Amino acid sequence: MSTRTRTVQLLAAVGVISIVAFWLAVPRVLARIFRVRRAAVDLGPADFELIADDVTIPGPNGRTLKGWFVAYEMDDRPRPTVLVIHGWNGAASLMLPIAPLLQASGMHALFLDARGHGRSDDDRFASMPRFAEDIEAGLRWLRADRRVEPECVALVGHSVGAGAALLVASRDARIAAVVSIAAMAHPGTFMRAAMRARGMPRPVISLVLRGIERTIGLPFDAFAPVSTIARLRVPVLLIHGGRDEVVAPTDATLLERASRGRAQLLILPEATHASMEAFLPAAPAIVAFLLDAQHRCPSQILSREGIGRE
Repeated sequence: MSTRTRTVQLLAAVGVISIVAFWLAVPRVLARIFRVRRAAVDLGPADFELIADDVTIPGPNGRTLKGWFVAYEMDDRPRPTVLVIHGWNGAASLMLPIAPLLQASGMHALFLDARGHGRSDDDRFASMPRFAEDIEAGLRWLRADRRVEPECVALVGHSVGAGAALLVASRDARIAAVVSIAAMAHPGTFMRAAMRARGMPRPVISLVLRGIERTIGLPFDAFAPVSTIARLRVPVLLIHGGRDEVVAPTDATLLERASRGRAQLLILPEATHASMEAFLPAAPAIVAFLLDAQHRCPSQILSREGIGRE
């Protein structure tokens, strides 16, 4: 065997070993790249002059989820309810600014911390499908509560939480409506673009994306909001910041088109991605949308007086 042949074989072997080693290391690399940085829980319901139940909910994988249940206290009938979920590196406390308006409109609200966020337990990794699992755990808890009208629960989510809310609604026909704030259209496309911007070679990007899918246990297309929104049969309100520096406003346009006429789109020109304060001007539109959607719920609460008219 010639020296050149041996060199080629050696280089090929090194290449194969490198690829295999990289492939096996992907889950660990991803765990570091996508490690959640917990937001400080600086605010609570009392800071918004609200009385809330501090609740503990059994979550997936034996983990415990924490949240605040803000009840409408004017009567003891089962009420329409909103489950509110934050985004990546967020927390339920960051979503509380909309709580007073929801309560004043006659709705209960559960502000939920996903695994690895806020006050909830850690887990091995976080992902959009795992956010969805946490939402589903919250829904089971809500629907077992006598204060909640089980057929009249809507979802409000931000960023990854918004994508997870759309995923849940695509497989739960009992969801009344979805408010999606700053959702990306497709996680795979989003991450591919982010890695290209950092100068990562295309073959490596493909390996990383496949590794992410393997770690999550689902292909991106199965849970991408642009796919799930097309399967919905409930009204959707899409809200996006015109100055979103993380997820481009064009993603919201893609989602609106994919909804086949079921989604309304509201762009807030000055809003960025993460600041809930920037989205507060949309709070009245969110409440009006939820009230309208919940009037269609199969509930005696809504059949006569309507919600928020007591």
